[in-house]
Amino acid sequence: MKKILIAVLAASLPLAVLAQSWPQRPVRLVLPLGPGSGVDITGRLLTDRLTKAWGQPVVVENRPGGDGVVAINVVLAAKDDHTLLYGPASSFVGHPYTLEKMPYDPRDLLPVARVSNTVVTIGVPASLQAQSLKELLAMVREQPGKLNWASLTGVTDIIIAGYLKGAGLDMVRVPYKDAVSGLNDLVEGRIQMYSSAYAIVRAQAQAGRVRLLAVQARTRAPGLPDLPTVAEQGFPGLNFDGLTGILAARGSGVTDALRERIAADVRAVVLEPTMVERMTATGQIVSPGTPAEFAAAIEEQERNMAASAKLLGIQAK
Repeated sequence: MKKILIAVLAASLPLAVLAQSWPQRPVRLVLPLGPGSGVDITGRLLTDRLTKAWGQPVVVENRPGGDGVVAINVVLAAKDDHTLLYGPASSFVGHPYTLEKMPYDPRDLLPVARVSNTVVTIGVPASLQAQSLKELLAMVREQPGKLNWASLTGVTDIIIAGYLKGAGLDMVRVPYKDAVSGLNDLVEGRIQMYSSAYAIVRAQAQAGRVRLLAVQARTRAPGLPDLPTVAEQGFPGLNFDGLTGILAARGSGVTDALRERIAADVRAVVLEPTMVERMTATGQIVSPGTPAEFAAAIEEQERNMAASAKLLGIQAK
């Protein structure tokens, strides 16, 4: 028995040593979103601190497009333990329902570290009379097919579309390739409801051009304590927790030991008081977690997505 134990320890030692000696060169955090998003801002805050912690440059690489597919393919094609995906789980959990054909195997994405939850809000033009989510949805019921809505990810698209169908509400979805176009149309009143990260609408909301009606999360956001959740207003079906974190490609050489080590380093960084303050200000709820905790949260989001897709009669690819 002793010999077996020694052999097991000897075999695992190189992996542990490798995890501690990583990184040996610059690390890329590939983001599926463009500059200016809450995740992008947080990513840049992370890179500053992780560069110091790891002794190697850590850089953000924005690869928006294809509802997250572009960034995912960059990471999977690299097959490199120094190239990681950082972004919202919503950039991939909706793909089996939103893409005509899956361009990658979801099992090839390995959860490494949960970082935060992006605060996702529902906003309307300041010119719209609705002062609450209840009033907005009452307007939709009174004017079937007359009002427009938009969101920025396949997941929120399905959640909102599923809710509207289940509630017997007729509202027109307007697709956008980028956040700025959608925001501009919201301000101008061309769309009447916009589900997006708070970071995207914050400046316009603070300027009084956009009215925020709700947070799409289970609890109120620390940075928006007076903004009620969708559940508090009687619409739990619109709940969406903007889970974000770091993932690696299976087969890239990222070991379980390295995943645990990265998660521990991320946790230490994001719990620094200045980081908590700055992330909260940019519309993030700090919630670091282990690979297992991140994986469990992703699985929960996948179950919620499946339930919404079922309402719409959409089958997973």
